[in-house]
Amino acid sequence: MMLSRTGASLYWLGRYLERADFTARLVEATVRLDALSSRPGGEAAWASALAVLDADEAFATSGEATAQDAVVRYLTLDKGHPGSIARCLDMARDNARAVRTALTRDAWTAINRAWLLFERRGRGADLGAALALVEDTKTEARGFEGAVHRMMRNPATWFLRLGQTIERADNTARLLDVKYHILLPEGEAVGGIVDRDQWTTILQTVSAVTAYRWLYSDGLVPANVIDLLLARSEMPRSLAAAAEETVDVLNLLARATGRHGEADRMARARSARVRRTRTADVIASGLHEHLRASLRENADLHAAVGRQFRFS
Repeated sequence: MMLSRTGASLYWLGRYLERADFTARLVEATVRLDALSSRPGGEAAWASALAVLDADEAFATSGEATAQDAVVRYLTLDKGHPGSIARCLDMARDNARAVRTALTRDAWTAINRAWLLFERRGRGADLGAALALVEDTKTEARGFEGAVHRMMRNPATWFLRLGQTIERADNTARLLDVKYHILLPEGEAVGGIVDRDQWTTILQTVSAVTAYRWLYSDGLVPANVIDLLLARSEMPRSLAAAAEETVDVLNLLARATGRHGEADRMARARSARVRRTRTADVIASGLHEHLRASLRENADLHAAVGRQFRFS
């Protein structure tokens, strides 16, 4: 039987690597959104990134302006910020070292290499170097995910995947909520060129441009982007896919560990609700409110996982 602390370390390893990857993608997306603004270098796009990560109040205490250089450094290199890429990689590596024998060499190498990149090049990095590290983070995260898929199918792999998919559900909801927080430049219309470019940027962030073209034939329509990321389980980063995968992984863990309970019930209820949800109804009732409710539900599920597998 796997020790609870081993399962916890694997679960958190999956979450921290997924979080580092998401933050990297969000920074990259915000650079694009800033470029689309009528005021390049202004505050709107970067304030939206901080708001999506619930980091706006913490950043405000730094006293720095909400501009590209300062926010990029804060989200990538500032180890005083618990959600920065550098801090997430620190925590991921600490958890990986605790369960080193449960990981393949490829999985460990991807984590360690990402951590080393920040240790060697992060100190005193300028904006260009920080953005290069963002791209490197995405590369190593893809390498880690590929290594996990090649690991033996056992509880170690499933705890990793559980952490990844719960984190992914959180991140997709936050990414989609970017459009609530970022305002169109003055004079730009909803459905206009800038609005469409902003939605395209969201698709690019989750590598979903090609998937969108496969599934929708009527060009870029904001409602379809929302539908893709909410309800289409064919899209790996959608909320529907995350809900399904959480149920599947918990079922595998239940058979392997004998632990089945509150988290399984909550995951099944969420998956059933997501299948019943219609995108048009979500838009009509309020996308932002729906996404905030999804984040709360995911946090409750995370807490239930910890209780069920006795992580604390």
